[in-house]
Amino acid sequence: MFRVTRQIDFCYGHRLLNYDGKCRFLHGHNGRAEIVIEAETLDNRGMVLDFSDIKRVVSRWIDETLDHRMLLHRDDPAVAMLQSMGEPLFLMDSNPTAENIAKLIYEFTANHGFPIVEARLWETQNCFATYRG
Repeated sequence: MFRVTRQIDFCYGHRLLNYDGKCRFLHGHNGRAEIVIEAETLDNRGMVLDFSDIKRVVSRWIDETLDHRMLLHRDDPAVAMLQSMGEPLFLMDSNPTAENIAKLIYEFTANHGFPIVEARLWETQNCFATYRG
């Protein structure tokens, strides 16, 4: 089995609902997504996948959709106020935990035809969450 991994750095803010710690407040992270792609064989170029293909599709989506945005649950009471201020938001159906953001990135990547096996979101340099389909 062959495996390649692409790292994508981005900045985002969020807060967690139903949480009794500091993360219940609006705050930000310098996050890093890792996209892990596997294949049993290499293509005619000797590659699992060209890293630039991941960049062209997934990095672009992260940059346009998640980077420098507040990732919030769509039922978060702060949404209406932040929208009225013109703040850039990305609304999720689930609590915007590292686990759920990793799943979001995994599903986007898989839905665009990449043979992804794992998405990892580094929330800090010491903490990450992983989603495998």
